[in-house]
Amino acid sequence: MCGRYVATRGPQDLSRLFDVADWRPEETLEPSWNVAPTDAVYAVLERSERHGPDEAGRRLRTPRWGLVPSWAKDPKIGSRMINARVETVHEKPAFRTAFAKRRCLLPADGFYEWDPVKDESTGKTRKQPYFIRPADDSVMALAGLYAYWRNPDVTGDDDPDAWLMTATIITTEATDEAGRIHPRMPLALAPEHYDTWLDPSHQDTDDLRALLTQPAGGHLKTHPVSTAVNNVRNNGPHLLDAAA
Repeated sequence: MCGRYVATRGPQDLSRLFDVADWRPEETLEPSWNVAPTDAVYAVLERSERHGPDEAGRRLRTPRWGLVPSWAKDPKIGSRMINARVETVHEKPAFRTAFAKRRCLLPADGFYEWDPVKDESTGKTRKQPYFIRPADDSVMALAGLYAYWRNPDVTGDDDPDAWLMTATIITTEATDEAGRIHPRMPLALAPEHYDTWLDPSHQDTDDLRALLTQPAGGHLKTHPVSTAVNNVRNNGPHLLDAAA
């Protein structure tokens, strides 16, 4: 799975990297070295309107991480929907509509995974966190989906609190450096495939799944980091320091 990641690039940088035509200054997020489920995250998408004709142009929005399907009775379900398996994403009721119509890119510097290791001093097994990133330190365009959930406790559709926008990350079996640490990893898109992935009119599931690949084409590097990242309250560049 992908349960934590790093996202430190700002909206100006992301707009340049992803040819974004529209972003909202009031939605600017602080850099995060410990993005956790239910956090607001940056998402690049081709449309974000709930209904009506779409205007051309790529947008940068800030959904909450953890997809809440439109039919959900309680938005708390989102904390269990942070990842969607590529093997079944086009079939599962929670994700199939979003996969067909609401795909996005979630920019990341890298992600964390945990490897169970035996502590020789105690004989107990502990989880050692690792930071995994592109070997060339380029941005990761993680494959994501987004959805809207209507809050039944808010009367007017025009009320900003009436709608909750959420997102999930698509994962696959891990290989290479990531596979040595954890059996699954997030999927990503190469720049030449951004347009097709984000185009809401493109709905051929086989074609869409064929676009997905390993981040950085599998050219990844890893290093162990402090268990400080285990606590979601901890944040800052020191989390990326190599552990002894």
